[in-house]
Amino acid sequence: MERYVLGIDQSTQGTKALLFNGHGELVCRTDLPHRQIINEKGWVEHDPEEIWANTLQVVRDLVEKAGIDRAQLAALGISNQRETAVVWDKQTGKPVYNAIVWQCARAVDITDEIEQQGLAETVRGKTGLQLSPYFSAAKFAWIFRHTEGVREAAAAGKIAVGTVDSWLVWNLTHGARHQTDYSNAARTQLFNIHTLDWDEELLSLFGIDRSCMAQVTDSDGDFGSTDFDGYLDAPIPICGVLGDSNGALFGQGCHAPGMTKTTYGTGSSIMMNIGTEPVLSDRGVVTSIAWSRGGRTEYVMEGNINYSAAVVTWLKDDMKLIDSPAETEACARAAHPGDTTYLVPAFSGLGAPYWDSKATAVLCGMTRMTGRNEVIRAALDCIAYQIAAVVKAMEESAGVTIGELRADGGPTRNAYLMQFQSDLLGIPVRVPNAEELSGIGAAYMAGLSAGIYTDEVFGVLHSTAHEPSMPEDVRQQKYRGWEDAVRLVLGK
Repeated sequence: MERYVLGIDQSTQGTKALLFNGHGELVCRTDLPHRQIINEKGWVEHDPEEIWANTLQVVRDLVEKAGIDRAQLAALGISNQRETAVVWDKQTGKPVYNAIVWQCARAVDITDEIEQQGLAETVRGKTGLQLSPYFSAAKFAWIFRHTEGVREAAAAGKIAVGTVDSWLVWNLTHGARHQTDYSNAARTQLFNIHTLDWDEELLSLFGIDRSCMAQVTDSDGDFGSTDFDGYLDAPIPICGVLGDSNGALFGQGCHAPGMTKTTYGTGSSIMMNIGTEPVLSDRGVVTSIAWSRGGRTEYVMEGNINYSAAVVTWLKDDMKLIDSPAETEACARAAHPGDTTYLVPAFSGLGAPYWDSKATAVLCGMTRMTGRNEVIRAALDCIAYQIAAVVKAMEESAGVTIGELRADGGPTRNAYLMQFQSDLLGIPVRVPNAEELSGIGAAYMAGLSAGIYTDEVFGVLHSTAHEPSMPEDVRQQKYRGWEDAVRLVLGK
């Protein structure tokens, strides 16, 4: 009887269940979206209980769709949206507040307070992360400050905090395990990437009790076992956990220093493997942990942008310029080649490498020839411009020249965007023949941990290369226009 590895990819927009055979090939996938809870202040939340219910449902749907015996499931790997903050009651298992999503900048006052104390560099030195409400710590602190009774319950040891992986592991193990992996812990802004432990000074700074924190485990470690709330006759091990972008880096085979990938999702994460020693950057990109396998920790340099595919969602849901993301490629190709419209999508501030959480969006450079197609093209282009800015910062920080960019995520289907990205960077952009790299990475991690796979599994994926073709003077002119547009946003 063939054994299968199950991957769960819990992302910003929804939850996927992925089924991989003994060769590491993806054989089936099911998805469920969850609500994006956005109020008039622009705060972004998810319902953790909805996410948990959807996780159970996509697994049931997957087994039924694939037509396999439930007993053939052998191991589980989890990838998850990072930085999103969940706080729950250890006794009831219920969230005390909705999950605050990584996109949400409501906790900026908390990070401003810390900056005014002159401690921003202390935070960066310990965590490798720019002090920002983007990361989990300030979101946890916001819930502690604004939800009645939480601070007192935390002091009594009754509160658990975590990223979405911790929430899922807790529920999958019926509350037996409160764990996270190194890649997720490193994105909370509470974890010291040098000592590889929760940092007492940072916990105190953000007002979080250590008793609230998860046990940090190797990404290929033991996270307990699960029967999916009684769905399986016998539990299977949870033995692979990775933040989604880290999962994509692992799944893309970027296991050597200098190898770089971009995940195009709701936002985008650009990651470069930098090996076993952390290198801090002063160019607006952060240093974090890629994963820890068998006790060996590897680091990354990373830049995150808030609005990638979310810009396309804005075009569709808010501006009503398109009915489907699939329309954008044809619209961009039909746009007037001489139009100079730029969109800087600072809808909830700007992430790397600019780091201005108070910035607001700008559409500029419009002329009489600017119409629907030109605005749509500007929306696609801004994704590539933001990624190019991060790649440049990484090259300068690490002192290396990146030879190619590996790309994954839904927007990589857009050939216009991938070609423009290659043209802007002047290097090949390689797109694998699968979109689900986050879930693939977590499943491969679990399959390797369980002894189902060997490193040969990374040969399963094949890629298509987009080669640069834009003249150098045109590339530089376009990028200068982007830098001018960003200066408008930043007031410089």
